[in-house]
Amino acid sequence: MKAMPDRTPELGLARALVETVVTVADDFDADRHLGRVSQVCAELLDTLAAGVMYTDAQDTVRIATSRRGERLARELLEAQHLGGPCIDCFGSGKPVGPVRLAARDAVARWPEFAARATAQGVDVALAVALRARGRVFGVLGVFAAEWRPDGAPGAPAADGVTGPAPQDPGQESALGLAQALADVAAAGLHNQRAYTECRDLSRQLQAALSSRIRIEQAKGILAERWQTGTDAAFGAMRRYARRERLVMDTVAGMVLKGTLDDATLQDRHGPSR
Repeated sequence: MKAMPDRTPELGLARALVETVVTVADDFDADRHLGRVSQVCAELLDTLAAGVMYTDAQDTVRIATSRRGERLARELLEAQHLGGPCIDCFGSGKPVGPVRLAARDAVARWPEFAARATAQGVDVALAVALRARGRVFGVLGVFAAEWRPDGAPGAPAADGVTGPAPQDPGQESALGLAQALADVAAAGLHNQRAYTECRDLSRQLQAALSSRIRIEQAKGILAERWQTGTDAAFGAMRRYARRERLVMDTVAGMVLKGTLDDATLQDRHGPSR
């Protein structure tokens, strides 16, 4: 039987793509979701670390990192508050890098970030946007110690020798894989937020319908008991709600539970019995 070729990277990517789109659930955790994306990216590109800087539904900036190099990824993402590839990528929505952080241009462009990163052994960084439906949700940042001969970023070689300058095919491959993961992660975030909005709207509509039903039931009970019309019963409930600064649904609930007596409800403005 002919041996099957090693498809480990492809299987890893396929598994990641499946995981990143399963986001329509009430127990969805964005940090855990994006942490998995970062971990898969770090593994497939064999980098020191990867992480996502993103804004949540309240527009608060949050960070999720790979398990590989977790502290390094968090430190380098946080260090970009004054500038860095992730900030530039988030602003433009376009990929940044791969760029060698010791290069003159990188040092001039992001002096603090470049110094912090190179001091931690990071030679190369790239950033791609998490973008879906024209909206940028965040940025996936990848941090590597060197470029391997095939042009893909990676961890340090066994002999500690820095790899050659990145070649175009390798750059395109690394960027393409990182962007694919970022795209499906963004689609997952978009779908989850759309689901949350629809779920919340559905709950609001259901609550409004339930409130309306309770008010109609209370009106009917009072109209029958007082031998009057439903409009008069509704008017009495509304006047009581205003006097006591209550919402109509609360007053209706009190009527249905029998905790509001007629004399208190009618006051002297209510209909005669």
